[in-house]
Amino acid sequence: MEKSKKKLTLATLIILAITVVIVFITNRILVFMMDDIWYSTKLYSTEPITSLKDIIDAQVWHWHNWGGRSIAHGLLQLIIMCGNGFADVLNTLWLFLLSFVIIKVSETTPATIGSKLIYITMTAGLLLGLSANWKMSMFWEAGAANYLYITAFLLFYIFCYLREVNGEVKSLPGITFWMIPLALITGWSNENMGPTCLILSIIVMVILKKSTRKIPFWMIEGSAICLIGCVFCIAAPGNFVRSASAKLDIGPLWKIFLRCYYECKALFVYQILTVFTLAVILIISIGILGIKLRKTEIILLVGALLSWGAMILSPHYPDRATFGTMCLMICVIISRSALIIEKKKEASLPLYLGAVLIWLKGMYEIGDFLANYMGWIK
Repeated sequence: MEKSKKKLTLATLIILAITVVIVFITNRILVFMMDDIWYSTKLYSTEPITSLKDIIDAQVWHWHNWGGRSIAHGLLQLIIMCGNGFADVLNTLWLFLLSFVIIKVSETTPATIGSKLIYITMTAGLLLGLSANWKMSMFWEAGAANYLYITAFLLFYIFCYLREVNGEVKSLPGITFWMIPLALITGWSNENMGPTCLILSIIVMVILKKSTRKIPFWMIEGSAICLIGCVFCIAAPGNFVRSASAKLDIGPLWKIFLRCYYECKALFVYQILTVFTLAVILIISIGILGIKLRKTEIILLVGALLSWGAMILSPHYPDRATFGTMCLMICVIISRSALIIEKKKEASLPLYLGAVLIWLKGMYEIGDFLANYMGWIK
């Protein structure tokens, strides 16, 4: 048994090392492009950004003239201002930071360093292998700012609330103070995940109220500020300016058809592998082993459903926009996997191999890109 654990840890270290190297190299190859070039300027002029004041001025203009994602795009401009090298390192590190946050949200508490490495590596592999568009959501700098970085903040916000569902009585140190910027970032993030996080926080407070537990002040504060952030994001004048410039001259029935089409495409094309993986894990854990869903898992699944369904209000549903929904499902996949292993130790190897297969898919797609870039594939 001890030899098997050592072999598993060694295999994990090899996979982790390969992942770090491949992800960093890919980030180095993918220089600032597309929207990144525009966001490297003051937006309202072609002058490059050189200070925090330039970023603030640019985002004030952006909020009024192009869109409400001021937090994400302000972060993007800050990273661009720091340069390509800084962005490459940060993108690589943030993949594993997001993996760590997902593990925390899933309530998985690995006992040993080896176990922690396994879960971190598995989660990073799932992110790379299940992502509908790894390049545009994690490596393209504008995409990384909107999805890779912001999702870590969103999930940490959710984590703060979910830990209360299980009767946590000791609040996180200083949460009343740092919940203010965290909740604002969460609400002022993107149009489907911000409101989803708000609704999940309200669901948690309703659960606490029904169980006759006192609702801590920071939870009310967080939800209120998250709501303000959502309003700033969605009701930004720039959103209406942008929508008017891209308005299609089609009838209401055709609009409804297109919205439903994009919703179905997001589910059956962009997210089908994630949904399939989740379904397999749920069948094994609930149907075969009889492990009931925890309240926190149900809340996360509700969040995934809401974040997917909310996009019917948007005229566009690009593949990268499914990133937050995917992460919520991965939280449940990790949570259920840990419970399966806890009940059936012999299930650890098949689950690990399944995660490796998904990791290989991600590595194949990135490897295909690298091979084409280097001219190995003609």
